[in-house]
Amino acid sequence: MNHRQERIAGEAGLATSVSEKPSMPGKSPKAGRPMAAHGARPPEHPHLNLDRGVRAAMARLSGGVSLHSFIDAWADWAFHMSASPGRQLELAERAGQSALELARHLAKFDADAAPPFAPKPYDHRFDHPGWQTPPFHLWQQGFLAVQDWWDHATDQLRGLRPEDADRARFMARQALDTVAPSNFPALNPEILAATVATGGRNLTEGAAHFAADMLKTLTQTHDPAPDGFRVGEDLACTPGTVVFRNELFELIQYAPQTALAQAEPVLIVPAWIMKYYILDLSPANSMVNYLVGRGFTVFMISWCNPTAEKADLSLEDYRGAGVMTALDAVNAIVPERKVHAVGYCLGGTILAITAATMARDRDERLASITLMAAQVDFAEAGELLLFVDESQVAFLEDMMWYQGYLDRPQMARTFSTIRSEDLIWSRAVRRYFLGQDDLPTDMGVWAADTTRMPARMHSEYLRSLFLENRLTAGRFAVEGRVIALKDIAAPMFVVATETDHIAPWRSVYKTQLFTDCDLTFVLTSGGHNSGIVNRPGDPRSRYHASHRPMGAHYVGPDDWLARSTPGEGSWWPEWAAWLEGKSTGLVPPPATGAPDKGLAQIAPAPGAYVFQG
Repeated sequence: MNHRQERIAGEAGLATSVSEKPSMPGKSPKAGRPMAAHGARPPEHPHLNLDRGVRAAMARLSGGVSLHSFIDAWADWAFHMSASPGRQLELAERAGQSALELARHLAKFDADAAPPFAPKPYDHRFDHPGWQTPPFHLWQQGFLAVQDWWDHATDQLRGLRPEDADRARFMARQALDTVAPSNFPALNPEILAATVATGGRNLTEGAAHFAADMLKTLTQTHDPAPDGFRVGEDLACTPGTVVFRNELFELIQYAPQTALAQAEPVLIVPAWIMKYYILDLSPANSMVNYLVGRGFTVFMISWCNPTAEKADLSLEDYRGAGVMTALDAVNAIVPERKVHAVGYCLGGTILAITAATMARDRDERLASITLMAAQVDFAEAGELLLFVDESQVAFLEDMMWYQGYLDRPQMARTFSTIRSEDLIWSRAVRRYFLGQDDLPTDMGVWAADTTRMPARMHSEYLRSLFLENRLTAGRFAVEGRVIALKDIAAPMFVVATETDHIAPWRSVYKTQLFTDCDLTFVLTSGGHNSGIVNRPGDPRSRYHASHRPMGAHYVGPDDWLARSTPGEGSWWPEWAAWLEGKSTGLVPPPATGAPDKGLAQIAPAPGAYVFQG
């Protein structure tokens, strides 16, 4: 066992600063929990290490994507298509019908008539009005007709594995996107107009952008945050204090901005796939700032950005030495009060696991549970499932075995390819052919502030949750005993977002299928991030909300949506009112930290871990 493993296995993990100096005693009451003692991993056979090294190198070249999975999908699709002459005939008829529709439309071209083929709602490559004029309209419609044909060609076939059909469609779409007419300056009216208007300056500036981006990619460097978007000054700037630190996280306490505070504090568990300040962006766009303005005492977990040294951190570490240790610290600072626990994305999943474990163990310290864009069932986890099977997970595990972690750029590529039309190709056209700089926004600066995932934790997460879906199958064990979400009795507030491609809203909705507690469900406009960071006053915001009493019958997502009445504006005020309704009233605000319990004020927010690169 090496020095790092001995330290993780042996210490209480309560208060270790960045320099490993203890900042609070390990005997504080309810102040800390030891990290799991993993022990040294058994030595592997050198032949196996050789295999893993080769696969790790291949995975680094492919961005962690297993070519075997996609070749297997194409082979499965091709075999079943070859044995389906009726389907072949149907596709031939569709191709002929599409060609006739296209010819009729172009023969009597009318700019006001609806074209036979339209881009998908999230595809903005053809928004420029020039695409509605000849000859660009012909190229646009021809491309969309081919895209429509491939969508049908890769639809379900009898005997074809559904995941292979989805992968075949995904790969066809990726291939088509590379030859879209919008990618070529001579075929794109927007690029041609910009070139004429600027005398070609857009192309020279775009070439400079391309060279700069290529250099940053090769050197793995990042531009500093632009003026007006500095972390700790403009972002993550809600006044607060770090009151606890261990190897895994810092705990930040934010005092309410009112004379009296809600008696029950709020503990927020963000995902460790992201920096916490997605929930504390600029003051007008900060959930933390909104909550303290409503009189809540807020505690925020700021996770460390793990390096290869922390490769053995486990999912259990994030629960025990993470969420439970933070809850113990909050209880020490605000004693004899229950806690409103809030989890976002992966933080919501680990919070659900924590809450079910606490319910099993008769631990009743949670006043309520809020899950934001968080899944507990992964059977319908959307297009991310395209990247999760045994081959894919083994590929990622070998890459992480070599690196010690999964880097955020590697994850970001996966998320980007799911919506490549907008997140890759439209951006490339704007930046490299139109010469436009990316306009800085608080969320854009946050998205570029990348993090890593420790190897062991990410492997456990992919296998036990994504690949095997153990949590809702009754096979997820904590400390050797199975947990069940139906044991949770604390009221829940579950938020999903309409266009989320990471945690699809119907998947998030299934929280209602696996729980019996009092539950309020909200479906809000926006995506995985924009729907959660949904400040009041945004005129584009809307949401649907409903309340399910404890023990009520289950209603499916589509029936629920048909019956629900939409509301205008942000969901934050409704959530804050719900939290207030689950609280016991107003009291004088608690002190910051608890020095007598070893929870001294360590540093001002945003702390040190948020700056770890």
